[in-house]
Amino acid sequence: MSYESMNALKALGKRSRWAWLALWLTGLAWLSGCAHMLDVKVTRFHQWPADAAGATYAFGAADPQRVLELQAYQAQVGRELQRLGLQPAPAGTAARFVVELQAELSAQQRQRLVPVYTDHWTYVPPWRDAQGRLYGGYWVPDPLGARYVGDREVTQTVQQSRLKVLIRETGAGTERPRMVFEATALHEGSEDDLVEVVPYLVSGVFQDFPGANGQVRRLTFELPRR
Repeated sequence: MSYESMNALKALGKRSRWAWLALWLTGLAWLSGCAHMLDVKVTRFHQWPADAAGATYAFGAADPQRVLELQAYQAQVGRELQRLGLQPAPAGTAARFVVELQAELSAQQRQRLVPVYTDHWTYVPPWRDAQGRLYGGYWVPDPLGARYVGDREVTQTVQQSRLKVLIRETGAGTERPRMVFEATALHEGSEDDLVEVVPYLVSGVFQDFPGANGQVRRLTFELPRR
């Protein structure tokens, strides 16, 4: 191998290292500029009355251990109900619809496979030039980059933020309370706070209300940058 060829290989190794650095910085910049998205799965069942507009609603009793928290969620749901034309029942009067909320955060351990990559280097053996001078061998990074070597199983903690909204009709001529709307909104993430996620769960429940009966929808919301 000629001296010029060896210099070319060395230069290639240096260029490869700089190319990977540039690629890494570009990826980092791209990720920092990407918006954080939140996925919500919504399941709805209903027998929503056609004459519900203008009717009154009230919330059922909240968990005594979480009164203030659930009242905050009720306020968010109340805004959606009023947007749909319902009105909060005046104090001391019976509401046509009674709304119940259930909000919870749980964690699950799940196993999944993730790809494993390893850096690959090419060894250039010792060589002599035309004048007989000996040059030692050295390693240069493979221009093709890291190599896929298989998968490994990892355990991941998945947090589930869940909101359930139940609406029963208790007035307007009904003999007994009957369920007219039931929806569950679910988000799965790694490190989420229920309080921060609930507004998006509420939006998912009431998007295109009442929606197709028995339909499962997957929605994506863009979160504000922090």
